[in-house]
Amino acid sequence: MDYNEIIKQLHSMANPENVKGMTHYGINPHNNLGISIYHLRPLGKQIGTNHTLALQLWDSQIHDARLLACFIDDPAQVTSGQMDSWAEDFDSWDICDQACTSLFDRTPFAYDKVFQWAAKEKEFIKRAAFSLIAGLAVHDKNATDQDFEDLLSLCITHATDERNYVNKAVNWALRNIGKRNSSLNKKVLKTAEKIKKIDSKSARWIASDTLRELTSSKIQEKLERKKKKK
Repeated sequence: MDYNEIIKQLHSMANPENVKGMTHYGINPHNNLGISIYHLRPLGKQIGTNHTLALQLWDSQIHDARLLACFIDDPAQVTSGQMDSWAEDFDSWDICDQACTSLFDRTPFAYDKVFQWAAKEKEFIKRAAFSLIAGLAVHDKNATDQDFEDLLSLCITHATDERNYVNKAVNWALRNIGKRNSSLNKKVLKTAEKIKKIDSKSARWIASDTLRELTSSKIQEKLERKKKKK
């Protein structure tokens, strides 16, 4: 399936009613065909891994084609420059999150980009830093606890960002690190207590939500089961 065939197929799958619903959840309606991610992922599997095609789909500027690009690109061929270029294009939280947790977190540049992007002012680029952390916490099975402990200071620093798409991603990052294992859970709970003391509405929300989930019996029981399996 070549580029033109895929674009034609995407247009045939368009669902304008879905776009209205997506807008309600903060997804950018611009150039959006309204195709559910649950339809895009199977299409991506059908197409298979194709770096060149992923670049073409991204350059189309079609929202759905960009999501598809995240699903078919080859992380081994993704460059640092490509990551920066795509991050500059982020205009919706779903594109940002899928790029970071379906593709970028599997590249060798992921940890460097966390620190680089956290320092940026653009809302979706800064969000990308913490979406990457959230993805790495789930997908990087070879990472050490120290790798994630080194990221906790960033969560403290940026917990005061009042922008919705940033503080939600900081919260997401903390929660995912805290679900990785019992040791990190304790580290994140201590971090959340520090964040809670910051005089900021955003920081207080991040801390309370993180503490609520990570101290829940459901999460604690899962962590105990993980510990016993080792």
